[in-house]
Amino acid sequence: MNSQNRALYMGGAVVVFWATVATAFKIALSEMGFIQLLLISSITALAVCALELIRSSKTGLVIKLAIDNGSQRLPILMLQALLTPFLYYLVLFKAYSLLPAQIAQPLNYSWQVVLILMMSFFYKKRLTFSQLTGVMICFAGVVSLSLNGKADISGNLSLVGISLALGSSVIWASYWISKLKNEIDPVVELFYNFLFGTIYLAILSLFYPMDWPSSRGLLAGVYVGIFEMGLTFILWTKALRLAENKIVLTQITYLSPLLSLFFIHYILGESITPLTIVGLALVMCGIYISNRKEMSGKRT
Repeated sequence: MNSQNRALYMGGAVVVFWATVATAFKIALSEMGFIQLLLISSITALAVCALELIRSSKTGLVIKLAIDNGSQRLPILMLQALLTPFLYYLVLFKAYSLLPAQIAQPLNYSWQVVLILMMSFFYKKRLTFSQLTGVMICFAGVVSLSLNGKADISGNLSLVGISLALGSSVIWASYWISKLKNEIDPVVELFYNFLFGTIYLAILSLFYPMDWPSSRGLLAGVYVGIFEMGLTFILWTKALRLAENKIVLTQITYLSPLLSLFFIHYILGESITPLTIVGLALVMCGIYISNRKEMSGKRT
């Protein structure tokens, strides 16, 4: 099997895993609060990263970074951890607790367009016509989803939930901007992010007493830690390194939100409305158009 096929198999597995996590979020949140869910999943992701570092004989890099570059690198990693997993997932999980999964998931997915806008602002680069068109189409999708009251049993969507879902995309885009000039090994970086993030969450949990979760909730939280935060990131970075044509690999990620609706409908029992499909299609179309020129320029 050549490296491109191996990359596609890994990427396909990641897409399937990502498609299931919105459902896992809702299952876990039905059993526990969003802070407890994040604490469980963050600890799980930290363990996954530690096991990968041991497996790949990279534990020395963790120690070396702290000793040789601790005064420079650790403050940056602590700030990254404040963004993700701490703030990002707190905001995202709270949004999921207030919204149907079919609304929260595509709203959060708009982070790719938010990243383009933030990059344009911070680096003072004008948006191209293609990017501006994509942003407008994505915005139309966000509006469609936000007006889709029929997606909720009550007939109305939580404005706070919508604001949090969109806010999470800003936090996630900010996290990626903080990583642009980072040359740290990605698994080492992720390990430190979850290490500091878990510490922040442990401190926060002191002010929010928690009961021991049900077995169903605990398993869902562990699942989120593995397949949303830990293993999928490791597999995706490996797939990107193996891929001879990274464009083909990245394009399969557009299948994830579509597959997610399947799990949301058949496992959670949400009735997927036509406006959800329209809104999701607009968001994904906007993301594709916004990135089209950059993607074509990187084609190999």
